[in-house]
Amino acid sequence: MRIVDIPGCGRLEIAHLVLDLNGTLAVDGVVPETVRERVRALTDTVRVHVITADTFGTASRLRELPVDTQVLASGDQIEAKAVIVRGLGPSHTVAIGNGRNDEAMLREAAVGIAIIGQEGAAAPTLSAADVVVTRIEDALDLLINPTRLIATLRTM
Repeated sequence: MRIVDIPGCGRLEIAHLVLDLNGTLAVDGVVPETVRERVRALTDTVRVHVITADTFGTASRLRELPVDTQVLASGDQIEAKAVIVRGLGPSHTVAIGNGRNDEAMLREAAVGIAIIGQEGAAAPTLSAADVVVTRIEDALDLLINPTRLIATLRTM
């Protein structure tokens, strides 16, 4: 578990990190090595979950990472992702995504981080986020170096 005390917001006890795959961890289905390194570093203190529609059919490549991967069936993926966050315990979960189907999971999580990357980001997802960054590396670094997260979220 990763513990972060945020002035004016309270204590954040992060046990789970939920990530979207395409547009978030991966660009065109490929996860860069710089992202893989950061995910590996985080698995020492949080359980990492990748939830994806697997648009590019590359989720199986995540087997080499210490993450729980779940490929969603077609249907209401917005609600499916939110249900997973609720099941993990929203108050102990950080969620990161960029797509329209990530909106509810970002809203449910204790901290929702939206990525505006090469694939863009859905406006409703940006509205649901607590933090918005332009690179997945920056999002993961907020958790690796929580002082950055404190600087962004503090109210005091």
